[in-house]
This record gives sequence, structure tokens and C-alpha cells, in this order.
Amino acid sequence: MFQKKEGCLHVLLVHPGGPFFRNKDNGAWTIPKGEVMEGEDLLTRAQLEFREEIGIAADASDFIALGTVKQKGGKTVHAWAFEGRLPADFVVASNTFAMEWPPRSGRTQDFPEIDRAEFFLLEEAKEKMNQAQIEFLDRLVEHLNNR
Repeated sequence: MFQKKEGCLHVLLVHPGGPFFRNKDNGAWTIPKGEVMEGEDLLTRAQLEFREEIGIAADASDFIALGTVKQKGGKTVHAWAFEGRLPADFVVASNTFAMEWPPRSGRTQDFPEIDRAEFFLLEEAKEKMNQAQIEFLDRLVEHLNNR
């Protein structure tokens, strides 16, 4: 999701939940994303992941295909952008995942997949997000400049 305010581009990024990312900031933020099942429509999955991680629908009539990048760990990410705004009363309502925590404790705890979602100015977003995904921002800017 992106928005233009006072002539500046702002992009929505999410911060992963759970204990491993609790104290991480720069380089930890990401676009909302998730796993794709074989044969599944990629845009439909992207819309579903947005809803699951953010808690609101990715309602748009115009999705901008941003292509694919491969992250350092080998994960392939497909992305689309759309212009939108978060509701005034927005609170992240992410789905959760379970993991053993603390490690080797035998206890399982639930954590939100996403603990924060914020709009960032383009340059700040590039500092905050996973380095491989910066290409998506460059592609978005190129698309918007060529409209």
C-alpha cells in the first residue's frame, strides 16, 4: 500500500512479530507477504496475506505489478502495489504463529506475525526494509513517474 501526501510518496511496511525481531529495526521491516501454494493465483494470495497480516482488505481497482525478487535466504517474493489509506482507528490485527519460547523450554507461545504497520517516506522505507525488497520501491517509483 502506498499513499501520496503533500507531494511525497509514503509506503506501508510491516514489522515482524515474535521474539527474534523484538529489538530489530533497520533491515527488519518488510512488505506484507506470505507463502504461496502451488498453482495458486499470486495476486489473490497477496491480497489474502495483506488481510491476514494487516487486518484489513487490500481493496483497490488498480494493482501495480512490481515483479519478483529473491531474498538473501533464497525466498522468492512477488509484489503488487496499490494506493490506499489505513482507517483512522487502525490497529494491526495480524494472524499468529506458535513457537517454542523460550528455546528448549518445552513451552509453546503464540506471537503475532506482524506487530506493527507504518507508513514511511520513501528514503526512510529503504533504510527500514529488507534490502532485497528495495527493488520493489524503485519499480514503484518508476511506474508512478511513467504514468
